[in-house]
Amino acid sequence: MRLRLAFVALVAIAAPSSSRADDLPFVDSVDAQPLLAQARRIAETLEMLGQPLSEKDKSRLLTANENPKDAIKIVQQVLDPLCLAGVNINPESRVKATPGPASPTLVQQGWRVFLVKVHNEAGVTALLRAESPNSAPVYKTSTNVAEPRKTITAAMLPDRWMELRMYNDRPLNRTLSGLSLEYRVMQLYSREVGKREAKLTFDVGQGTQDLGFRADLDVLFTSQPSVKVTLDILDVDGSPTTASLLIRDSARRVYPAQSKRLAPDFYFHPQIYRHHGENVVLPAGTYDVEVTRGPEYVVERRKMTVPDAREHRESFRLKRWTDLAKMGWFSGDHHVHAAGCGHYESPTEGVTPDDMMRHILGEDLDVGCVLSWGPCWYAQKAYFDGKLHPLSTPKHLMRYDVEVSGFPSSHAGHLCLIRLKEDDYPNTTRIEEWPSWDLPVLKWGKSQGGVVGFSHSGWGLMTKDQSVPTLEIPPFDGIGANEYIVDVVHDAVDFISTVDTPAPSELSIWYHTLNCGFRCRISGETDFPCIYGERVGLGRSYVRLEDGKLDFDRWADGVKQGRSYVSDGKSHLVDFRVENVRVGEGGSELKLDKPGTVKIVANVAAMMAPEATSDGKAIKARPLYEKPYWDIERARIGNTRKVPVELVVNGKSVARREIDGDGQFRELEFSLPIERSSWVALRIFPSSHTNPIFVTVAGKPIRASKQSADWCIKSVDQCWSKKSPLTRPAEREEAKKAYDTARQAYKNILDESEVD
Repeated sequence: MRLRLAFVALVAIAAPSSSRADDLPFVDSVDAQPLLAQARRIAETLEMLGQPLSEKDKSRLLTANENPKDAIKIVQQVLDPLCLAGVNINPESRVKATPGPASPTLVQQGWRVFLVKVHNEAGVTALLRAESPNSAPVYKTSTNVAEPRKTITAAMLPDRWMELRMYNDRPLNRTLSGLSLEYRVMQLYSREVGKREAKLTFDVGQGTQDLGFRADLDVLFTSQPSVKVTLDILDVDGSPTTASLLIRDSARRVYPAQSKRLAPDFYFHPQIYRHHGENVVLPAGTYDVEVTRGPEYVVERRKMTVPDAREHRESFRLKRWTDLAKMGWFSGDHHVHAAGCGHYESPTEGVTPDDMMRHILGEDLDVGCVLSWGPCWYAQKAYFDGKLHPLSTPKHLMRYDVEVSGFPSSHAGHLCLIRLKEDDYPNTTRIEEWPSWDLPVLKWGKSQGGVVGFSHSGWGLMTKDQSVPTLEIPPFDGIGANEYIVDVVHDAVDFISTVDTPAPSELSIWYHTLNCGFRCRISGETDFPCIYGERVGLGRSYVRLEDGKLDFDRWADGVKQGRSYVSDGKSHLVDFRVENVRVGEGGSELKLDKPGTVKIVANVAAMMAPEATSDGKAIKARPLYEKPYWDIERARIGNTRKVPVELVVNGKSVARREIDGDGQFRELEFSLPIERSSWVALRIFPSSHTNPIFVTVAGKPIRASKQSADWCIKSVDQCWSKKSPLTRPAEREEAKKAYDTARQAYKNILDESEVD
């Protein structure tokens, strides 16, 4: 059942609430000067959070020190009426809560600020905590990916209607001061409208709650309706579309509150996605809004004022800096999940195709492959039918396929299998019955016309040396393109994925096998929301379709044939060709009768801020093995708006041009002498990378490096040492033969290679 449907018939919870207190006990055993200083910090905090004191009350606090004898009384007269609760900490540090005089009124989809009066007889200097079973835990997210979320079921959702936060940031001190009287700030958010009851529980550390549940406070809230804001969202051509909206108030709080979101809005996103004519419910006020639609669009930032009214309307007209589809290059992310990792309500169930299609549309992703995998296999595979999903549009395609992850072969490397006709391995009914190594699965996928390759390729291939390619042998102890070193020899791999793991790990193994004459291609992926939870399409494959018409089968063929480049969407390398051979056409092979000089041409562009922002500088300063792994900011030259475009031959950068990252396409030309059979590619490292064009001389295969062949031999041995113990005994002999074949192939290539 869709999560948002769980709330259609909600009614107010009927449990009785505590009666409200007219006044909280007066406290006089406190020094006036520190109390007044703390009260003024409370006033500053209320101002910052958008619920300031009246001018009269602010003036009373400012002038209270003119009569110190009355200061203690004035502080309590001004602040007590704003208190939702009073907390007493007795000399034994036991905590007791009583209701305060503040009206328990909230606002739908908005935050209200209340005070808590603390009578601290024990002089405690710990953190005052407030919790509620009606407030779902706040799930923190890193910059790029959500942390694991506890399972929240539909039956639990009616009671999880609010969010509670104690404000412990500046200008307040984080913990209690030890003063016998002070005030703390509590923020409450309501998802719902109408009467709702919540239980609030206070403590200052383990075991400090008073006996008889006296630290608990049952409060019946009234949540007033907010404003229905209808959104008119138009694309650059004026047509209705879907966009990403990030809405914040003056305190930088995100709306709707992330922890209270229901599908299709995801709790691990600050942004929401809305189509033209849809709405969002907001309290009256002024908001900072960012509107965009994927990396090919310009981010519009503006103020939005929501009046105190029943309804309001806002219009947005999107702007692009480029449109690759109009140039015949169509973006796709072949590794997206609708369940598992960050998804809810339960990772084994996940969300529906409607929800995933909204995100594909909102990021202007031309092709999105939603992959069923181990934790959600039996629920999500119901959407697989070997065809495009009916929600697909002429400009945006969605298809359900498979990631072999959480299966017996996962130790050898997770696999992306797209364009399958059948998603159950022959003669199996459960995933535990699938093969325990990768080669049989890859061959099965290819046999039915699928396009197959490795997911999040860098895992298990990390090295201390971050050179590309490195000669250090990786541990081969992860779930990336580990067994690729064997399977590529058996012509069983169409692509190796990039962008969602560290670039040196992904590219090194690929470069080495290209140097040995193998012709696997690269693709771009996100592994949403397991590696990257920010949005779908952070890693993309741009595939060229000659007639400019989007078609999934031909797009998948383009991935297989390398008629593509990979990108974070912020830089582009289109129409790459060597002489008259365009990438991905005719096997991407240019045949020369003898050594000679070739001309290399491409149209390139990048888009970045004119100067590095603080966020951009932070990204560039991170090691390559920290996220974001691929990002245009890593390529920025100093504080300029320039990035380098490199010509890569047999894994080495041999020439370089600098371009302005102003969004303008420019044609670059290189002249390259070719002495022996080689592969050639372009890259903006690490933001975008073309697939290779193979230049053969006198019909000889590519044998670019003895060192690469030796690296591959040693890597086969290392991979076998790690994977064979986890391969079923009944399958181990067949696997050993495949490894032996690969090892011998690399030895033959080593013998045939002439250069290091």
